[in-house]
Amino acid sequence: MRYWPRRADGLPPGQRLMTEMPRFTDLPHLPPPEMPSEPHLEISNEGETIAVLTGEEIEALKPTDHLADFHCVTTWSVKNLRWTGVSLREVFASVGITDAPAPYLIARGGDRRKAGFMWEDAVAEDVILATHLDGAPLDDRHGAPIRLVSPSQYGYKSVKHLIAIDFRNEMPRLLSKEHLRARVAHEERHPKLPG
Repeated sequence: MRYWPRRADGLPPGQRLMTEMPRFTDLPHLPPPEMPSEPHLEISNEGETIAVLTGEEIEALKPTDHLADFHCVTTWSVKNLRWTGVSLREVFASVGITDAPAPYLIARGGDRRKAGFMWEDAVAEDVILATHLDGAPLDDRHGAPIRLVSPSQYGYKSVKHLIAIDFRNEMPRLLSKEHLRARVAHEERHPKLPG
């Protein structure tokens, strides 16, 4: 049964509370991509590979739990999700990236979805590469095997099935509906709306 979520105290402006995390996508008629037998993440700069990390190498960085709310740009929110993962900043440091090789980056998922970021947003303290949600391994509905999770940005920045991050010197061309920053606290839902 479908229902419109309720408004709730403690949510950002314009958001409504959902009780569980739905599988949300712009392409609901398409199944999630097949999970790779060996998860990996390619990190590149203008298309030139810097490093390829396996799922085991990412797990070796000692994942921790992160309690965070999730806010979809379509106005629903889920509170107190427990993501388990590794800080993206720590992942970059593990391959020698401690300063921005470029001011922008694009994160790409195995479902061909992508999101653009400014360096400072990507390395914020709350941005992680998650492998678990509420104590269970991510399933294909929620972005297995690795999902980029950025709680202070709208959900379209939390790329599912993450396979690649590419640094860019020029601002990436984004989907016409994607705000580069997408900060929930500023209601940056769309590039043509104030925020």
